[in-house]
Amino acid sequence: MKFLHYQFNANLGNRVEVVLRGNAANVMLLDDVNFNNYKIGGQFRYYGGYYTKSPVFIAVPNSGHWNLVVDLCGAAGHVDASVRVI
Repeated sequence: MKFLHYQFNANLGNRVEVVLRGNAANVMLLDDVNFNNYKIGGQFRYYGGYYTKSPVFIAVPNSGHWNLVVDLCGAAGHVDASVRVI
């Protein structure tokens, strides 16, 4: 499984800005438990979705450690991303 992964701490009220370069992609904000489930192919919950336009903004639902995943989900193509918490 190939995906881009970013880790950071963020607070309630922050937003994550993701600038996609290349193909459209799934952009998912996950806590550690859900990220681990994602990695092993289990059920997981996330904030975000499939985006065809950039930049993407996702509201941080609570303070803590977060994982942001950018994934083509097996589709052909290439994507790169830059991520910042605002």
